[in-house]
Amino acid sequence: MNDYVIENQLAHTISQTTLANVGVRYQGKVRDTYSVGDRLVLVATDRISAFDHILRQTIPFKGQVLNQIAAFFFKATADIVPNHFIDLPDPNVTVAHKCDPIPVEFVVRGYLAGHAWRTYKSGQRTLCGVPLPEGLRQNSKLPEPILTPATKAIRGHDEDISREEILTQEILTEDVFDQLKSWALSLFRRGTQMAQERGLILVDTKYEFGKTASGEYIVIDEIHTPDSSRFFYSDTYPSLLKEDKPQRQLSKEFVREWLIEHEFMGLEGQHLPDLPDSFRVAISKRYIELYEVITGAPFVPDTSMNPVQRLENNLLSYLDMQ
Repeated sequence: MNDYVIENQLAHTISQTTLANVGVRYQGKVRDTYSVGDRLVLVATDRISAFDHILRQTIPFKGQVLNQIAAFFFKATADIVPNHFIDLPDPNVTVAHKCDPIPVEFVVRGYLAGHAWRTYKSGQRTLCGVPLPEGLRQNSKLPEPILTPATKAIRGHDEDISREEILTQEILTEDVFDQLKSWALSLFRRGTQMAQERGLILVDTKYEFGKTASGEYIVIDEIHTPDSSRFFYSDTYPSLLKEDKPQRQLSKEFVREWLIEHEFMGLEGQHLPDLPDSFRVAISKRYIELYEVITGAPFVPDTSMNPVQRLENNLLSYLDMQ
């Protein structure tokens, strides 16, 4: 996409919404959620988070990309795992089934990258109760995908947690945990296959689940988006690994790396830096690139100068027709 289009949108992003005609807003890290009867209205804003902190600057078109990639994968995986997706009435909005979220993220890792690598590099050889072999380097492929759950914090840092701790704390029963683990690994296999078809490697990702009023467990939140997943380009992966060079990747890991370079990892006493406009444009281009690579379709942005009003109009029109 032309840089000019993105630059022109810098002042017209969605930092938050207050849709009084829809309902009371619950604000997550990047989504604003509204409850409407037995449904949820999920608004993907242009906020971006890293190290469990919401950055002060927004990213043009990020919400549109996030929302539409999630919808793409919800539709592509509905045959193997039920999910909450109902409809997409606006580029930034998903209407979904209401449910009670499970307070555990099911993180699946196929490669030693990101948090897993930082843990391994520190000398630890166990992650969430899962043993890791010796002799691995950054971005090495693991013998098989592993599940490394994390508690889902409303505020602050998510924390690694093992299967045994989840059962001991009675967060989930053994049967439910094993079912959700099986689903998470099945989704990862499907995501891996779809990524391979597009010249990508699905490195790691997280899945979230919820329980409906009828007692059914379903996938919620998002699937295989740049906020929840890490992708490498497969053609250059072997040579870059051999040379111990950084992988060409499509994820927001490079945002975390930029923050680390500016001495921020979300730790107490550290100062959260501002993102310069040039970097905001670069992040937007990376999100759009992932959309186009993973879906095989061009990204067609909505360039409304008042995106909040646009989505409210679209949403109210949709709800009136229901």
